[in-house]
Amino acid sequence: MERIESLSAIELPSDFTDVLYMTDEDSMPPEIKRLLKVRKLSYCILPIEKFPDVRDRLDLIGTVIIDTKESTVSEKQLVRIIESLEMEHIGVILLTNRAKVPVKSFSLSPSKNSFSVGGTMDMVSIDELWTRVSVNLAYRKGNSSIVVKPAIPPRQVHSIYKNKLAEQLAMTKVLADNLTEQLRLAGLVQQDFLPAKLPNTDEVRWSTIFMPAEWVSGDIYDIVRIDEQHIGFYIADIVGHGMPAALLTIFLKQALVMRETIENNYRIFSPAEVLKNLNMRMTAQKLSGYQFATCCYCLLNTKTLQLTYSRAGHPYPILISPGNKPEQLQIRGSLLGIFEHAEYVQRTIQLQPGDKLLLYSDGAEPFIGRFNDEGCFGFNKEFCDVKDSSIVDMADSLNMVIQSQTNEPAEVDDITLVGLEILPNIAGNCEN
Repeated sequence: MERIESLSAIELPSDFTDVLYMTDEDSMPPEIKRLLKVRKLSYCILPIEKFPDVRDRLDLIGTVIIDTKESTVSEKQLVRIIESLEMEHIGVILLTNRAKVPVKSFSLSPSKNSFSVGGTMDMVSIDELWTRVSVNLAYRKGNSSIVVKPAIPPRQVHSIYKNKLAEQLAMTKVLADNLTEQLRLAGLVQQDFLPAKLPNTDEVRWSTIFMPAEWVSGDIYDIVRIDEQHIGFYIADIVGHGMPAALLTIFLKQALVMRETIENNYRIFSPAEVLKNLNMRMTAQKLSGYQFATCCYCLLNTKTLQLTYSRAGHPYPILISPGNKPEQLQIRGSLLGIFEHAEYVQRTIQLQPGDKLLLYSDGAEPFIGRFNDEGCFGFNKEFCDVKDSSIVDMADSLNMVIQSQTNEPAEVDDITLVGLEILPNIAGNCEN
C-alpha cells in the first residue's frame, strides 16, 4: 500500500498495516520515518482526533505509535483510545511526556491490561523503539495467524536487551551507591545529636554504647547537666528501624524538655513530667504509620546521690550494688505516642558509693538477661561475670560480647546502653 508521510492527505488502511502512527503534530519525525522505511514496514499516519474513522478497521493494524506533545489531546481521550486498542490485542507505544495514563502494568508484550510505553523521542533511542515495534508486531501477527518474516533477527534482539540490561545494572549500582552514601551521612548527622562529652566528675563516672543495626538508628540517648547538681539522662527507642525511626529520634530529642525558664528563674521538670510532656507532643504530632516509642528518663542529684526515674514502656533500669545481685527497678508506664492523656509515675532511690545503674534499649537485652516462662527476668552468666567491674570496663566487656555475636540480618537490632557509677570516696578506700 502507499505510505502516507504527511497529514495533508489521509488514507485509511485497506490492507494489513504494520504501524499506525497517530499524532497531534504536522508530520512524523524523520528518524522514525527513516526507521520504518529501512525496515520495510508499511505505515499510515493519522491525526489522533481521526481515530474513530479506523475503529472498525483495527483488525488491519499491527501496532500503534501514539505521539502527543501538545495539550490538544485530553487524558480521557487518550485512555479511551488505548483501551480500544488493547481490546483488539494491539500493542501501543506511547511517546509523551505529558499524559499520565492509568494502567495496571507496562510490558513489551501487550496483554489485556498492559501496553508498551516509552517516553519522548528525546528519551527513547531508535534501537529501543525498533525493538518494541518488532516485539509488538511479532505478538500481533502471531495471534492473527499471519505468517511473516521475523521483524528483527533474534541475535539482534538479544544484543539490544543485553546492552540495555547492562545499562540498567550500572544505573542500579550508581543509585545503590548513592543511597548508601546518603544513609552513611545521615548516620553521621544523627550521631552529632548524641553527647559529645560525658559529664564525668570525681563522684560520678559515665559510659555508653551506641550501635545502630544499620547506618542510622531508631535509638537515641542523652546525658545533660541541667544545673550544678542535677543531671538528666535517658534512652529512647523508636519502634522500627531505618530512616523513618531515625528521623523520629531527632524529633524526640528536640521535644524532650528537662526544665523550663520563668523570667530569671528556672524549674527542673520531674521525670514523670518529662515523659508526660513528651507523650503529649508526640500524640499531638499525629505521626503517620502509628509510630510510637519507649523511653526511660532519670534525674540524678549529684550532691545527695538521689536518683528519680520514670519509664514509658522501656526495659527496666538495672541497679548493681556491691555484694548484691543485680536488681531491676520495676515501675509501670505506658508507651509514648499512643494515649494522649497517659499518666506517668516516678520513684526515687538513694544511691551509694560503688553503685552502678544501667539503662539500655531492648536490642541489648539478650546480652544482659531474659524472661523465663514464668515471667521472671534472669541475668546472663556473662553479664554477672562483669557486673563487679567498673562501669567503663563493664561497658567494654559487653561491647566485646555484642561484637562477637553473629546474627541473621533480620535479627540485628539497634543497641544502646548508658551506665553510671557512683565512685567510692577516698575515705572509704582508706578504711578498707
